[in-house]
Amino acid sequence: MKLNHPARRRGTVRAVRLPAIAAGALTAVLAMSGCGMISEANATSIPSAVPSATAAVVEQVDQAQFTRDGTFQSHIKVDGIDFVYTIYPTKSTPRTNLWFPRGDKFFTVTLTAYDLDQDLRSSFAKKRLVYLDRIKVTSSTTTSTDSGGSESPYSLDERAARITFDPQPTQHRKYGMLVTSPKGAFELRNQAIGTVSDDTTEVTLKFSAKVYVQRERGSSSYDRQTITQEVPITIFASSEETEVTKIPINAN
Repeated sequence: MKLNHPARRRGTVRAVRLPAIAAGALTAVLAMSGCGMISEANATSIPSAVPSATAAVVEQVDQAQFTRDGTFQSHIKVDGIDFVYTIYPTKSTPRTNLWFPRGDKFFTVTLTAYDLDQDLRSSFAKKRLVYLDRIKVTSSTTTSTDSGGSESPYSLDERAARITFDPQPTQHRKYGMLVTSPKGAFELRNQAIGTVSDDTTEVTLKFSAKVYVQRERGSSSYDRQTITQEVPITIFASSEETEVTKIPINAN
């Protein structure tokens, strides 16, 4: 499988500025509206008296957790194992409030397993082994109009050991790659969500990992589990293309 890397073209995002208003009139408008501030999480170096069109849109949209926080992390507990998915934007497209329908939008995903039957600082020799065999990702879109059916701007179905960032992960000949913390982890970098229809308001990624969990440390018996997680991502309306920054191939 050919892994996605940041696109080489650059888009352009234009800030649309409102006409200048006299200081007295502007003060009165702000006093009546009661909303002259941009949230700190999404603030840019914009003069407070002249908000940009993009900032105004960001304030009005009900954002998904990934978009609002700039990351998404879940803890899924199965048979005393905590499976932790972490998804975040890469340096190619770091500003999630500027993810538009057009152009690629890049993310990284990791998956790690923690044995909750042992203390976090316990010897690794006491912890059960967890192996990740295969990782599958599907995607769907939500639109603001009835212009057409759902799209699939990103998909993946591969053996984890073949695509993880570590070129030599610890592997079991039958069960896949080790993901028990702190000796193992799955990491897939710089994955591109492609262009979607202009009326798209959300892309949802659904992750599905086939894993094998050791019943007890030292045992040759393993239980198979499928660990799934959905991650909604807000897409903001714009006629511009998502701006992509060129980064080194080994960057995150």
